[in-house]
Amino acid sequence: MEKPTVALVYQAVQALYHDPDPAGKERASVWLGELQRSMYAWEMADQLLQLKQDVESCYFAAQTMKMKIQTSFFELPPETHIALRDSLLSHIQSLKDLSPIIVTQLALAIADLALQMASWKGCVHTLIEKYSNDVSSMTFLIEILTVLPEEVHSRSLRIGANRRTEIIEDLAYYSSTVVTLLMTCVEKSGSNEKMLIKVFRCLGSWFNLGVLDSNFMANNQLLMVLFQVLQRDETSTNLHEAASDCVCSALYAIENVDTHMPLALQLFQGVLTLETAYHMAVAREDLDKVLNYCRIFTELCETFLETTVKSPGQGMGDLRTLELLLICAGHPQYEVVEISFNFWYRLGENLYKTNDPALHGIFRPYIQRLLHGLARHCQLDPDHEGIPEDTDDFGEFRMRVSDLVKDVIFLVGSMECFSQLYSTLKEVSSAQVLEQVVLLPETVHIAVRYTSIELVGEMSEVVDRNPRFLDPVLNYLMKGLREKTLASVAAKAIHNICSVCRDHMAQHFQGLLDIARALDSFALTTEAAVGLLKGTALVLARLPLEKIAECLSDLCAVQVMALKKLLSQDPSNGKAADPTVWLDRLAVIFRHTNPIVENGQTHPCQKVIQEIWPVLSQTLNTHQADNRIVERCCRCLRFAVRCVGKGSASLLQPLVTQMVSVYQVYPHSCFLYLGSILVDEYGMEEGCRQGLLDMLQALCMPTFQLLEQPNGLRNHPDTVDDLFRLATRFVQRSPVTLLSSGIIVHIIQCAIAATTLDHRDANCSVMKFVRDLIHTGVSNDHEDDFELRKQLIGQAMGQHGQQLVTQLMHTCCFCLPPYTLPDVAEVLWEIMVFDRPTFCRWLENALKGLPKETSGGAVTVTHKQLTDFHKQVTSAEECKQVCWAIREFTRLFR
Repeated sequence: MEKPTVALVYQAVQALYHDPDPAGKERASVWLGELQRSMYAWEMADQLLQLKQDVESCYFAAQTMKMKIQTSFFELPPETHIALRDSLLSHIQSLKDLSPIIVTQLALAIADLALQMASWKGCVHTLIEKYSNDVSSMTFLIEILTVLPEEVHSRSLRIGANRRTEIIEDLAYYSSTVVTLLMTCVEKSGSNEKMLIKVFRCLGSWFNLGVLDSNFMANNQLLMVLFQVLQRDETSTNLHEAASDCVCSALYAIENVDTHMPLALQLFQGVLTLETAYHMAVAREDLDKVLNYCRIFTELCETFLETTVKSPGQGMGDLRTLELLLICAGHPQYEVVEISFNFWYRLGENLYKTNDPALHGIFRPYIQRLLHGLARHCQLDPDHEGIPEDTDDFGEFRMRVSDLVKDVIFLVGSMECFSQLYSTLKEVSSAQVLEQVVLLPETVHIAVRYTSIELVGEMSEVVDRNPRFLDPVLNYLMKGLREKTLASVAAKAIHNICSVCRDHMAQHFQGLLDIARALDSFALTTEAAVGLLKGTALVLARLPLEKIAECLSDLCAVQVMALKKLLSQDPSNGKAADPTVWLDRLAVIFRHTNPIVENGQTHPCQKVIQEIWPVLSQTLNTHQADNRIVERCCRCLRFAVRCVGKGSASLLQPLVTQMVSVYQVYPHSCFLYLGSILVDEYGMEEGCRQGLLDMLQALCMPTFQLLEQPNGLRNHPDTVDDLFRLATRFVQRSPVTLLSSGIIVHIIQCAIAATTLDHRDANCSVMKFVRDLIHTGVSNDHEDDFELRKQLIGQAMGQHGQQLVTQLMHTCCFCLPPYTLPDVAEVLWEIMVFDRPTFCRWLENALKGLPKETSGGAVTVTHKQLTDFHKQVTSAEECKQVCWAIREFTRLFR
């Protein structure tokens, strides 16, 4: 990009906001994005802010400044930092009345600069000193002081743990000055609502960072102002929300109650005074305020949870806190009680762990009242028509209630709860309930029938213990299956019964087969239809071996006929009809037909799968360009191969040939995954190893071409994932075959490049491959080839070891999220176990290459921190010590 003029940039911003042609807007957006990534962005943004032409151009410039400081601060030489700071401060002062969003963007830019610019010492102090006496500057000063603590832990800034600690200590030192400034603001502005909202937001931000002195805060007037605002009936919605957020932040900040006693007591007593205000909000039907109060009450209960469980009813374990939540549970709107769910989960978890009957006795009445309230919330209106949707807000609420009940039911006892909710069925056993449910007349409300069918499905274990119920239950579910609105839930219930009562269901197999043959005559969702076939396959596997082949053939026939029919049709509009429904149904049948076959017996499914192969092969060929359909074909073949194991040997040659030939033209990653299944099944067979290695080499060539394109790794994470699954299977099943081949060098090089990939599955596969590869040279499993394996790994490490360790250190400091670090630790551990002295040298070289300072002049890592880390890793006795060391060390670079 050439350096543009300010006039051109201004023109592009105008086009972005005002061009009536969408294509013009898009062109402007792309061009401005390119400008923001270039070095010219600094100067252009500065000039636009000076020109102050309109809100749009100033907003674009302020946002550009913030973005450049966050992501490209390293572009500026250190001697320009002070000039940048002064320029930003002058912009925010001159633009303070133009628009609040511009002030926020500039405040963020100043905060992000302060955090990175090590030479700007005591920034809070200098800002307060410079602006606090000027009333007109107060709005932007408070905005900077609000975003500064929020940005300390921002993901966009990699300032490192050393700098972060230094900043937090600095902010803690000046925190009382900030609170005093805020109090002065309140006194000066009186009841100016906008200023109060800003003050509460700022105070909440400092609470969130956890740097406020709790003794100082306990006696501070600001706390009184907060609760006065929340107690007042006439407080506006916006101010009420800001005050509520601030109280919630304060409660969250004192979670460790014992170390914040004076403040904890003030907050505890303050929140208890809000009950009257809550009732007033209910009376005025002000739902926003009701929700705010419920948030505060919930946060209070969460903060004092441990105290409440340790000393219920005493001091700050006062059970009035639970009363407040139960009052909220009585509110007619279910959104109110939903806020408190997390607390009830945690309370249930805490009481379950303590397992103290006396303690359970204290909390039982509260849980009973909660369940009663929840049951009322879950009821449908009497005039509700049809079945409630699972996916709407109310449906999701009922699902969450169901999860919560499962977590707290142990306190009340499930039968007790059952009788409480179904008081008409008092003192009944679950078997009697089942008996009653299947006798429900068809005239009851459709929603009741729907839930009854769900209940019958959930009670499949009762049916398994009482097989006499099987016939009436199946008859009841068959009635549901024939009705449009109940078909899917009935199918799900039949699937559950099949899964749990497999042996009892064997006598009903013919009935299941009849349903499976007529599957499309029922009004089933795709998921329900597949579930029914799964249930049928699970029962099929329990039939006598000699019957399985014929029954499997019958079960597959419908799907195979459908596939053949699709293949014989002329493609409409040049596109062949979609076979995925039938492929998925075959896949579920193969996946769950797993009979017990003794050694030496022919697998009963072998013949059926051989017969079906030509249809699958032809389907794959017809749709080879369509990734979605090819994926489903491969999934179906994967379960077919898994179903019969070594019995699929006759398919190996034609399947591999077809996979390799299609992959050359259409590199769908699912072929790599299917290849890994074949290696898993046949890799131990001496006669198959060379053929499988040929397959790997043939699949690797197009894969490497794909991944070597610009951004190839990032654009094809599925290919990376599946390639290394395949390579790992080879390492597990036939390491010497792979290590002795020419392809291994290229696979290791690809793995080293792919360690930087921030994609959960792909990265996990890469790390597992490297770890397992090195481990084959470490684990002496007394196999004949151990010495050869050790020698081959030694050669590979000699070639790639230093590069691998350097890349891994760079990767975990700069590329990967913290959850991937245990995988990196395992790789480093294996390298160290393989050859500790050499690893020590490699690690030392890798650490020497890391940057020691940030572009803002702050120390990223000290010499002592480097040597301590090296010592911690190289003297580790187990892998988790390496993991802890890496976790701590990489925080220095985040």
